[in-house]
Amino acid sequence: MNRDERLTAILDLLAENGSVEVDDLIASLGVSPATARRDLDTLARQQLLTRTRGGAVRNSVAYDLPIRYRHESNADAKQRIAHAASALVHRGSVVGLCGGTTATAIATVLSTRTDLMEPSPEPSLTVVTNAVNIAAQLAVRPQFKVVVTGGVVHPRSYELVGPYSDAVLSGIALDLAFIGVNAIDPVHGASVNDEAEAHVNRLMATRATRAIVVADSAKIGERAFARIGSDDVFSAFITDAGISDDQRRSFTDAGIDVIVAS
Repeated sequence: MNRDERLTAILDLLAENGSVEVDDLIASLGVSPATARRDLDTLARQQLLTRTRGGAVRNSVAYDLPIRYRHESNADAKQRIAHAASALVHRGSVVGLCGGTTATAIATVLSTRTDLMEPSPEPSLTVVTNAVNIAAQLAVRPQFKVVVTGGVVHPRSYELVGPYSDAVLSGIALDLAFIGVNAIDPVHGASVNDEAEAHVNRLMATRATRAIVVADSAKIGERAFARIGSDDVFSAFITDAGISDDQRRSFTDAGIDVIVAS
C-alpha cells in the first residue's frame, strides 16, 4: 500500500468510525507508529482531520453526507476506480465531477495526492462540480480552485440541477469530466435515475475534451430511466475487474475505450 492509498484508507476509517487511534492504524494498515503519526499529521495539514492525543477525529465538512454515501455498495471497487481516475489527472488540469458515490471517492483521492498539495501561485487543480458535498469537501484545499455550477439541490444526490447549472456549464471548458452513472450498457449507453441529473451530466460531459464514465461492473448491462449518452458523449469507461471479456469487447466495438482499475 503506497502513501496515497494509506491516506485514503485513513479517511475511510474516519468516515466509518468518526475517530481513529494510532494503534488502530498500526493494526489495520500494517505500518509503524512513526508512519501512522506522519500520515495523520499530513491529513491534519490538509484540513481533512483534526489531530488528537494519540489519534485523530474527522472534520465534519468532509463527511456529513447522505446515508447512501456512507453505506455505499461495492466500496472497494469504487476506491480502485477512483485511483485509476486520479491517475489521469495532471497538475493544472480542469476537472469536472458530477455527484454520486464514485465521483465522491475520486474527490477524496484527489484531495490526498501529495503532488497536488505543493504550494504554487496558481491552482494545482481546478474542479468544477454540481455536487455540494464535493464542493464542501474540496473547498478547504487552498491549492484547489473549486467552481460550483449553481442550481437547485436534488435532496437524494446533493447534485445541483436546473437552468442555473446550464448557464455556468455552457460557458466553461474542461480537460476531463468524470461522470458517475446508475447503469451502463454498450448499446443504450450511460443512464441515471433522474432526468434532471442526466441533463446536467450530459452537458458537463460535452464541455470536456475527454469525458469518462466511472462505474463499478455491477452496473454493466443495466438501464436506468434517463439516458446520458454513449460514444457521442463519452470516450472512455473506467470500471473494476468484474467486467467480462465479452462486455469489454462490446464497449470497444461501440467506440468506448475501457480502463480496468486494478
